[in-house]
Amino acid sequence: MSGTTTAGTRRSSGVPRQRSRYGLSVRGGGAGASRWTVLVVLCVSLLLVAVDATVLHIAVPAVSEDLRPSAIQLLWIVDVYPLVCASLLILFGTLGDRVGRRRVLLLGYALFGVASALAALATAPEVLIAARALLGVGGAMIMPATLSILRQVFPDRQERALAIGVWSAVAAVGAAVGPLVGGLLLEHFWWGSVFLINIPLMALVLPAGWWLLPESTGDRNGPWDVVGALMAAFGLFGVVYGVKRIGGAEALSLTTLVPGALGAALLILFVRRQRRRTHPLVDLTMFARPAFGTSVGCIVLAMLALVGLELIAAQYLQLVLGLTPLETGLRLLPLTLAAMAAGLAGSHVLRRFGPRAMVSAGFVLTAMAVLSLTVMGDRDRPGVLVVGFVLLGFGLETTLFGAYESMLSESPAESAGGSAAIGETSYQLGAGIGIALLGSVMNAAYAPGVADVPGVPSAAGRAASHSLGEAYQVADRVGGPAGAALRGAARESFVYGMHVALAVSAALLLLGALAALRLPRGTESGTP
Repeated sequence: MSGTTTAGTRRSSGVPRQRSRYGLSVRGGGAGASRWTVLVVLCVSLLLVAVDATVLHIAVPAVSEDLRPSAIQLLWIVDVYPLVCASLLILFGTLGDRVGRRRVLLLGYALFGVASALAALATAPEVLIAARALLGVGGAMIMPATLSILRQVFPDRQERALAIGVWSAVAAVGAAVGPLVGGLLLEHFWWGSVFLINIPLMALVLPAGWWLLPESTGDRNGPWDVVGALMAAFGLFGVVYGVKRIGGAEALSLTTLVPGALGAALLILFVRRQRRRTHPLVDLTMFARPAFGTSVGCIVLAMLALVGLELIAAQYLQLVLGLTPLETGLRLLPLTLAAMAAGLAGSHVLRRFGPRAMVSAGFVLTAMAVLSLTVMGDRDRPGVLVVGFVLLGFGLETTLFGAYESMLSESPAESAGGSAAIGETSYQLGAGIGIALLGSVMNAAYAPGVADVPGVPSAAGRAASHSLGEAYQVADRVGGPAGAALRGAARESFVYGMHVALAVSAALLLLGALAALRLPRGTESGTP
């Protein structure tokens, strides 16, 4: 770890150096409670980013009514934030290794606050799209920086495992409370309030981060590969954009295939470029380590299941069971609480059983939870849902915790930003692939059931096959017995499609359990 640099502090040989105003220069982290204070600041940062990723979903109807965006504009309003964020993670993660992780993080704070104000006060769809894109840039600065600073501040693996558990629990809370916070705000304020909540929090965390967070950099040998960083950014943009569109109605259109193919080509060229460089932007030799490469793959598979299942669950609860968005958020709370518990208990479980058993068991438990949800039909069974969501939350968080901990422990401290960016990129790619894959599987099973309902014109049947929500609208227009028959057929087909998607998800999770067998048995291996 001799490549980590700082100023103003002597260091012991081989120990990453840090600087801060509170003595965080001791062995690459804080002494006593100081590093736990740093963890609080990092967790607040992550909470803001995680909440912002989901808080807008519930405000979409209000945004549509006020700004009157076109269908394409509305799609960009929702998707541009995760799309930009995923594209820039490697760029800003590796930039933090070069110029200072704390510096990039603080700049991300400031940009996030400014973009939140622009989004809240937007009076046109184009302004809101631009503001959401800026939020994505800020999020890409914040997310890898929090993990890389955590990696530096907690050099001891056991303490780091506990810190990652708290960090991952906060991430689970943020993603889940976004719709709840949005629902509560929209009951009393206009849609822009879902963005304004970021500003006072950023006003607190920016000075706190400036005073409390340590600064660190990685190995500065050689120039920063600007061309490689841009290749990674545009390549990831194209791939993530293509993956998101595959789950839509134009999966095989040129606007889907061309960006995806160009993005994949840029990423292939990026990999070849990094292998040839003396000082690569990303150390691809890390993937030769079984623990690192396997951990990244496990993160993709776990997120693939989680996001796809959350999307299916939200539609099922609202469109089949008829719950409101706020009631839907409350029904998903058991998943969040279980994920929090798994994150907080993760360090003990890891120490007791090791990464291999922990991640494999998490995948198996999640697969069991997914299969248990196949008993759900068109009737509400709250008890079954609670049990299924608790098992799902605990299993997935156990998996993600073990995978993230193994990935960070296998990565050198001097390239912590790049490693964190790879982990967060796999997180975002898994989420995008999950929506596209499980959404496509579900639609393929759903569509035939509404295509030929007696008394419903063929054009109306084709429109109803796009989604359950659209089927309900078509049924209302058709009216009479034919409309009622279409509504019933759509509900039955949706439930059938949900069961097929759950079965596919369970199979992928079991594949993840097998892949996790390549992880080390204990925690003694890995970079200290």
